[in-house]
This record gives sequence, C-alpha cells and structure tokens, in this order.
Amino acid sequence: MKIVQAFTFESAHRLPNVPPTHRCHRMHGHSYRAELTLEGPVDPHTGFVIDFFDVEKVFGPLLAQLDHHTLNEIPGLENPTAEHIAMWIWKNAKPLLKELVLVKVFETPMCWAEYDGT
Repeated sequence: MKIVQAFTFESAHRLPNVPPTHRCHRMHGHSYRAELTLEGPVDPHTGFVIDFFDVEKVFGPLLAQLDHHTLNEIPGLENPTAEHIAMWIWKNAKPLLKELVLVKVFETPMCWAEYDGT
C-alpha cells in the first residue's frame, strides 16, 4: 500500500549556476509543495501504513528549515533547484521514515522533480 502526504512551504532562492541572463539567476520566490510517498503493509490493528501525524512529527523540523527561508543559505542547498531540494528532503527524511519511497517537489503547479533515492 502507498500513501502520500503533502506539505507546502514558501521560500526564496536564486540559482547561482545558471547564466546571469537567466531569470532564475536573480532572487525570487516560490510556493512549493512537497509530497512524501510512503509504502508498506497496512497494520491490521491501526489500519495505517504509518500514521500521518507521525509523518508530520518527523517532517515538521525539516519543513521549518525550508519555510520562509532563503534556500541558498541552507547547508546542502547552495544550488537549490527542485531536483536538489527533493534530494535534500530524501537525505534528511529517509533515515527517520523507513517507509519513504518517493519525494516530489513542485516548484510550480506545472513543474516538479521526483526523487526515489537512486
């Protein structure tokens, strides 16, 4: 069984490795959406793969590092593309959420990156 829990955060960033003429080279912001997909058996007693409140408890401190911050200032996100944000979330959440199988980071409703640890 797979479950998905979504979180939103507001952040500013700039992409330092694109040409200065690229519009993302300048500081700007996004309303991000991160989706964590978790997979495992359904516990016959609780009926959960994992309790959504437990996911919130684990992801909350990571979300607090991202929300209303400049992503470039976060260690590991010096070049904060959607791809790097997805990998950063995976790296920091996977040790605490063994059921995690996929991280999606939406930079806009139409553009996102997915990371499954590979």
